[in-house]
Formats: sequence, structure tokens, C-alpha cells
Amino acid sequence: MPDSALDATSRRLLGLLQSEFPMTREPYADLGAKLGIAAEEVISRIQEMKDAGIVRQISPVLDARQIGYQSTLVALKVNTINIARAEQVISAHPGISHGYEREHEFNIWVTLSIPPGAALKTSLKNLSSGTGAEAIFSLAAVRVFKLRTNFGVDEDAGTDTGIRQNNDPAKRTVLSPEDRVIINTLQQDLPLCHNPFAQMSAGLAMSVPSVLGHCRSLLQRGVMRRYGASINHYKAGYTANAMTCWAVPAGRVEFMGRRLAGLKQVSHCYERETNELWPYNVFAMLHGRSKATCNQVADKISEDTGICDYVALFSAREFKKTRILYRV
Repeated sequence: MPDSALDATSRRLLGLLQSEFPMTREPYADLGAKLGIAAEEVISRIQEMKDAGIVRQISPVLDARQIGYQSTLVALKVNTINIARAEQVISAHPGISHGYEREHEFNIWVTLSIPPGAALKTSLKNLSSGTGAEAIFSLAAVRVFKLRTNFGVDEDAGTDTGIRQNNDPAKRTVLSPEDRVIINTLQQDLPLCHNPFAQMSAGLAMSVPSVLGHCRSLLQRGVMRRYGASINHYKAGYTANAMTCWAVPAGRVEFMGRRLAGLKQVSHCYERETNELWPYNVFAMLHGRSKATCNQVADKISEDTGICDYVALFSAREFKKTRILYRV
């Protein structure tokens, strides 16, 4: 069941699951009220989208840095004969949330989270050794311009533009003991039942309103970026995925970041560190129904901005996409 096979109600539901999931006692009933359908039908439609592989899970997206983790993008250059080996290592690595083979000399890119107290240098060394990489480097985020929530839905299905205003990488929230217990418990796929937070609350010996109040507090403080569905954008019809990397003069980074962030085809946009092997400092994830569409968007941006030094790394294969299980 590709995204194109979903009817209008399921398409709108898919949007709400990603960006407007209600943190309430009966969230599926509240979603149904917005759609004009019963809670049972909401649950049934979500189960169908899970069975089809469109919806992966419903759970929180946490800000790794807010809870003491380091998060970085890692590029690897891996010989073709070692690709299968690399895939196994990446799939089994508990700190890797995203792993892709891309069409470039640096052909494997992963998002790596490192727990408090761990050394990035050691983690990269172990990853390089395990995958048989010929070269490896890390590109930490300097600034976040956009983290979008919606894929494969109608344009008005969600309200979050994803554009971020607070980009202080040093900011970290002080977590209470209650925060830590709830964070550790909350990171599970939400059950498809009428009162899905009840079981979690019972395990914590807390009331449902108290647990939900803590969850809303985590959202307000930025510890939790959002709560909602993770979806497979390939299954949602966005079969072309290009990580576009731009070499932008320092004085134009803000302009370029906001210009890219304003595009509906862009889901994520960052300013990142550079090195002697990688001079590109602005990254934007472009999604489209075809490679040609993505290339047209990138070419138009280059033409409009006059920034011509960029590369588009298309995904050849997805090794892994999941949400990291953080322990705090």
C-alpha cells in the first residue's frame, strides 16, 4: 500500500500522526474527532499503514544534546567488497539511527549518537575498524535551520514548518529524577488501544495526567522535539532522496540556510563542520518523486543564489532508520 493508495482521510491522518499527535488520555479518539471518524477506525487505519510499512512507530523524538549525548553525521569510504560487512555493523550498532549507502566516493553516511562520557575519536575508530572503511570523518552540526515533521501527505496536513529559531548547541536542560524515569519509559512504540498511556503510567506508579503533564513539559523545554510517527518516506512515495551539500561563504550561510529551509522539498537543513576532505558546510535533505525532480530543485537554488559549488548524494540503499533508545 504505497502513499498513493491511501484515501484522503488516511493521508490526512498520516500528517496528523507526524506533526499534531495529541498528548492526551485518548489520543486516537482525539485524532478521530479532527477527522470525523471513530477511534476504532483511526486505530484500524494506523494498523493498515503499519502493515504496509508506511508507519514505522509512534514514539518521541528526543534532542540528543539536551540529554547529554553527542550526535553527529559520519561519512565513510567503504570498498564495494566490504559493503555487506558495513551494513551488518551499522544495523547492529545501538548508537546509529540512520544509515545509507549513497552515490559518491564517500558512499556510506550514518547518524551517530554517543552517550555521555564516551569519546568520539574512539567511537569513530571502532566504526572504521568494524566496517573496513578506508576513510572516515565526522561532521557535527553547528546550526539547525530546519527539522520538518511531515512526509508524503497533503500540504495542509501538518502545521509545523520545521524551521528552528533556537540553535544554541551548548544549551542543555537539567533533568529531574522524574524526567529521567519518564524518558527511559516513554521510548517505546505507542500501543494501538483506546488509552495507550495507561500501561506506561501503571508501570511508573503514576497517574495518566501526571505522565502526560511531564511529557508536555519535556516538549516545552525542548528535550523532546516532538511526539509522533516515524514513517518510511520511500513507502510514502518519495523514492528519491538527495543529501545536497553546499560550499557557502561564511557571510552567506544564514541566507542560504533559510533559503533552503523554506523549501517544501527539504526536510532537514544544517550548517555543519568542514574538513580538508569535505569543504561543504550547508546540508539540505531533498526529497522528491524522482531524481530529476530533486536535481531540478537543486539547480534552481544554485541559479537563484549564485552558489554553484555543491554535490547531490542520492541514496542507493537504506541500511537502517530507527529512533535511538537513549538511557538517561
